[in-house]
Amino acid sequence: MTIGIDAAKATVEKYMVRVRKPSSPTWRAFLKNHIREIVAVDFFMVPTVRNQILFVLVVLAHERRRVLHFNVTANPTAEWTAQQIVEAFPDTTPPRYLLRDRDGVYGEAFRRRVQGMGFEEVLIAARSPWQSPYVERLIGSIRRECFDHVIVLNQRHLMRILRGCFRYYHSWRTHQALAMDCPESREIQSVDIGRVVEREDLGGLHHHYERVAA
Repeated sequence: MTIGIDAAKATVEKYMVRVRKPSSPTWRAFLKNHIREIVAVDFFMVPTVRNQILFVLVVLAHERRRVLHFNVTANPTAEWTAQQIVEAFPDTTPPRYLLRDRDGVYGEAFRRRVQGMGFEEVLIAARSPWQSPYVERLIGSIRRECFDHVIVLNQRHLMRILRGCFRYYHSWRTHQALAMDCPESREIQSVDIGRVVEREDLGGLHHHYERVAA
């Protein structure tokens, strides 16, 4: 209907309600159909008490949400990152796909190394962390459940915290996607074993409960 008001196309577009497009079903299908064949890599930063920035690399297997490898550096390079992938799969055939973002740290040396290992690199779109949801969720959990509550002194201290964090994550932290199991599946304990006791993890930051013989 014409109401006698002239408006530029750009003006109309400015005030039109934009319908947000849903995530690509093709991408979701890829993640679901190849879950056993995908590992994801990503960095996150941790500041120390002296304002030094340390970079943590994690290598995550999608199938059981297991952290296959992690390490810390103050100076990430393509060569260093490539070596971490080698250390993540020292004696085993790596999965088919390596999922990563477009960070410049994954340079030529990195790409040559992972290609030589037999990986097919899958790059997510720029500024689209939702396309690598499992590793992003892992990093978010680590921040909320660990580093929001501790002060890191130095690189050695950070490695010690991460070891404890991933020990708890693998053995005791449950996941809805794993039917409330852990990445390293736990045996169901019978009530006949004994009483329930509380155990501390990460210096008391978290706790788990298990049965022990009387």
